[in-house]
Order: sequence, then structure tokens, then C-alpha cells
Amino acid sequence: MPTTLLLRNGVVIDTVPAPAVRANTDVLVEDGRIAAVGPALDAPAGAEVIDATGHIVMPGFVDTHRHTWQSGIRVVLPDSTLPAYLDRVLGQLAPRYRPDDVFAATLAGSLECLDSGITTLVDWSHINLTPAHTDANLAALRTSAIRAVYGHCHGGDGDLAAETRRVHREHFDTPAGTITMAVAALGPEIAGEDRALTEWRTARDLGLPVTVHMGGHGAQSAARGLAFLDRNGLMDHPTTYVHANFYTGEAFERIAASGGTVSVAPAIEAALNIGLAPTGRARAAGIPTALGADTVASGPGDMFGIMRAAYVLERGRPDGAGMGFTTADALRMATIEGAEVAGLADVTGSLTPGKQADLLVLRTDTLGVAAAHDPIAAVVLSADTRNVDTVLVGGRVVKRGGVLQGQDVPSLLASLTDAAGHIAA
Repeated sequence: MPTTLLLRNGVVIDTVPAPAVRANTDVLVEDGRIAAVGPALDAPAGAEVIDATGHIVMPGFVDTHRHTWQSGIRVVLPDSTLPAYLDRVLGQLAPRYRPDDVFAATLAGSLECLDSGITTLVDWSHINLTPAHTDANLAALRTSAIRAVYGHCHGGDGDLAAETRRVHREHFDTPAGTITMAVAALGPEIAGEDRALTEWRTARDLGLPVTVHMGGHGAQSAARGLAFLDRNGLMDHPTTYVHANFYTGEAFERIAASGGTVSVAPAIEAALNIGLAPTGRARAAGIPTALGADTVASGPGDMFGIMRAAYVLERGRPDGAGMGFTTADALRMATIEGAEVAGLADVTGSLTPGKQADLLVLRTDTLGVAAAHDPIAAVVLSADTRNVDTVLVGGRVVKRGGVLQGQDVPSLLASLTDAAGHIAA
């Protein structure tokens, strides 16, 4: 694999300080990092040159909330509700997963991300029924070569703190390359306050961030949950609030003051009737707010569809309250703001020299994108997975010419089909 790449003459979209377009621009990658961005850069000796003429070159997308293991039960529950999801998916189907099923589904879901331009993933994993399930999940993430934050949610019968420490010790005690760890917490709104105390205290002891479903279970539950964190001195811990639909403006101000972040899953929040996406309200409070697919059991898995859902739902708020939300805002949420929420803003999400080279090259010679007048709007409103030509993670080419590299996709699909048949039998 070459250590030096030059993406030549692209239509470059950077995201810092705000999304902006630079025509006829090169991106130089050395030793996995972005070395330079500018016109007519010199190609170092031995560099591989990728002709990006007329194509869009931009940072990879960041998905800040996905239950990746659920690719084995894709659209098993369309046209449904959150209570039905909790009963069918978590109550009935999840217990049927074997470790091999977790591996196949997580690998397939991770490759789905890469194939569609998502280079960074917060994998909210609550399929950890045994240590073997956990180890299979992590093996799949590493096999895929995606950049990921593995959100560990203990799901077995053993001691939560002890198992979380085992995972951290065995898999993350030394630098883990493209995979880092977070605690994916079920409490306090879903699994109670006692569990939440254990989750946050374990996260604090290990120096790990928390990602938690909070704020999406009604106004009273949202208020109680935030009061619990405040009362126990936990709000200052790095926390991402997923489905923050029912927080008030005052609650968002408290989250902003504490350094918290928000992950919105606009398609799922609408489809399962969780609540109105809090996109604009959270961002107005100054909270880094990003996007997630959540579950392909009931919704789309590509960032193009998710950005469009966020854009339409926000601009469709009553009384025109969201009409100030732009396509540039949606793109920022899918890139650098996503990196902020994932705790990786110094690693990915923009084309800043020194960052990891997590990059996309999008074709513009398709009927859906050709002759687009605004490249940023074209990415958000017009492009789809067919436009994803080339994907880099840390300078490694994982997709080229529209084809995933280094993966036996037919064999994986056979394993996924076997897993799906077993799970849903």
C-alpha cells in the first residue's frame, strides 16, 4: 500500500470553519495523514496520483449512533413504533444472536458504512450477551478497517463493571489504532438509576466517555434523568445524549454548559414516533449536534438519506422555526460536528493538515448530480451511495472505483444470510 497519495484537481469541500468549496484543488496524503491542501501541489517521488478532476473530494461522513449488529435484521420492523421495536428487536430477536451472527452482522454493517462514505462510526453495541459476543463485535470492527468508537453496553448476567473493565483491559489497554472505546449506558431512563451510577462511575474510573439514550422517553422522563445526573455530580462527565427530543431550552443550556453533545437520528425518531428531531434547538444552544442512522431494522443506513431527513424535518418545523437550517448545516453535522460528538475532532471530520486522511471522492457524472450548481447542496440533496467512488480511512484506500477493497463480500453476504435466517426463524 503506498504511503503517499495525491488526489489531483478535485472540487474540494472542507468543513472548517464552515463548509466551503475550492475548485481545482489537490489533497496530499502522507503516512495516513493529510499533508497539504491546495492547487497544483507537487507530487512527491513515488506518490500514487488519483485523478479527481470534476469529482468532489471531502472529509468522510461520521455516524454518531448506530446499532451496527442490527444489519442482520434489516427492515424487520418497518412502519412501527418504539415500544414495538423494544419488544421485537431487543426482546425477541437479540437473544437469538450467536457470536458468529454478531461478527457477520457487525462486519456487514461496518462495510455498508464504508461503501456509502461513512468513515467513522460510533457503534452503540448492546448485543454483548457474553464475552464471546463482545469479542466478535470488536473483531468485526477491526476486520472492516473502519474508524470506530465502540460503545460497550453490558448485556449479560455478570458484573457490569467487571466486564467493562475486562473489555477495556483486553482490547484497549494499549493504543488500538482506529478503534477506541466508550461506555454505552442504558440508565437512568431505560434501566434505572442504580445501573446508571455503575455505568458513569465505571466510565469515569476508566477515563471513557458515555453515550446514552436520554431525553427521548417523554418530557417527565427527560427532566428526571437530567436531574439525576445533576444530583449525582455526573453532568460534567463527557456525555453524548442520544434522542434528546424532549429536552427544554433550559435543559439544552445546562447540557451545553456541561460540555455535553447530542446525537440525532432524524429518520428513526420520526419513523418510530419517538419525537420531533431536536436538531435546531440543540444547535441553537451551542451544543455540538450530529447525526446517526440508529437502526436499519426500521430505517435507512446511508448518510445521504439521514442528512436529507434532518434537512427536511428541521425546515418543516411549525411556524417556520427551522427555515434557517441550511444544506451546509446538514453537511457540517455529518462531518466535523459528528467528529466533535464522537470525541475525534482532532482526528477526523475536516481536511485540516495533520488530521487522519479519512476522505471521500464522489462522482459527479451521474444523472442525479450532473450539472449541480452548488456542490454542498448536491452532496446533501442529490447524491447517493452510487456516487461514492473512492473512500480512504487513515490514508488506506478501502473503496476504489466503486468497489470495496480487501473484503470477500460474497462470502460475507452468505454468512449474513445464514445469520438472518437463524435469528428470524
